[in-house]
Amino acid sequence: MKKHCCEDMNYHANYKCDIHNNPFECPDKIIIFDEKDNDYGVIIHDGGTSSIEIVYCPWCGSTL
Repeated sequence: MKKHCCEDMNYHANYKCDIHNNPFECPDKIIIFDEKDNDYGVIIHDGGTSSIEIVYCPWCGSTL
């Protein structure tokens, strides 16, 4: 697992749901991390697969 800027980001970026295979279907999954592009996003839970890219950690304020 990638080490993220803080414990909270590490938890949310690596969160794996026991019920939902698709992270966009899980209401508890709020941060999506793209290892390939090293991008973070907040998932928009509207039934699709959209997210809003973030460049600062919502918990500690570090640049991502």
